[in-house]
Amino acid sequence: MSLITASVIASSAEFNLENFVRHTLVKNPRIKVEKVQEIAHQSLEGRPGWTVYMFTMDLVMGKRKQQIPEMVFINPKEELAAMSLIDLKTGEDLRNTIKPKMPESFYNKKHLIAGNADAPHKIVVFSDPQCPFCLGYLPGLLKDVRAHPDKMALYYYHMPLKRLHPVSETLTRAMEYLQSHGRADEAMKFYSLKIDPREKNEKKILAEIKKQLGIDLKAADIDKPEYKTAVKADMNKAASMMVRGTPTVYFDGKYDPTRSAYKKYLK
Repeated sequence: MSLITASVIASSAEFNLENFVRHTLVKNPRIKVEKVQEIAHQSLEGRPGWTVYMFTMDLVMGKRKQQIPEMVFINPKEELAAMSLIDLKTGEDLRNTIKPKMPESFYNKKHLIAGNADAPHKIVVFSDPQCPFCLGYLPGLLKDVRAHPDKMALYYYHMPLKRLHPVSETLTRAMEYLQSHGRADEAMKFYSLKIDPREKNEKKILAEIKKQLGIDLKAADIDKPEYKTAVKADMNKAASMMVRGTPTVYFDGKYDPTRSAYKKYLK
C-alpha cells in the first residue's frame, strides 16, 4: 500500500481535496494544475476509517492539456493518504474496482448504437476501435443487443488510446461523423477494419476505409471541428467515470468488471 503523510488533513478530520492535489500529489514544477473536480466520495464498506475520493485533474504540461481521472484513499484519524489500497486476502487493488454510479445523462440518444432507448436494461461501453480487447468484445456485444432490442439499449462512447493506436484519432472522428448522420451501423463496421494501428496519414486511412468497408469519406467530412470536439467530450465523460482503459462497461448504472452482466437478462 502506497502511503503519503497527509499533512493537508485537518485535525477536524476534514479533507481538502484541492489542497492535497496541488500541494501533495502534483509536485512537478513543469506541471500546472488548472482544475480539480471532485466526482464523488464514499466510505469503504467493511474498512472503518477509510474514505475514497474520486476526482479529475485538468493538467497543463507545456502546450499539452490533459484531463486525468484519479482517486485517493483517506484515513483522517491516522492522517494517511494512499493512492492504492490492496486487499491482502485477494491481492486486489481497490482502485481497480471502485467506480462512481453513472448518471442518467449518459443515456443520450446521440450515443445509442443498438437496441431500444425504452428497453429496461442499459449498457454503456467506452471503447477504441483499435484496442485488441475491444476488437474481440464489441462485435459480440452488438450482436447480442441487436438480437434483443426489447431488453437492451447500448450506448457507445469514444475513448481512443491515441498513444497506443495513433490511427484511432482519425477513426473516431470518422465514426463520429457517421453517427451524427444517423449511420451508427456503418460506424460499428470499423471494428472489422484491418489497418496498422500506428498509421497517421489521414488520406491512407480513409482509402482503407473505402477499400475494406465500402464507406466513402472525405477529409472535408471528418475534419470539421465539431467531430474532434465530440470525441473530446466523450473522453471527458470517460474521465468522469474513472475510466482508464478499454473496453470499460457499465450495466444499469453500475461498473461491470466482468463485461457480461447483461447476458443473464437475455434469456
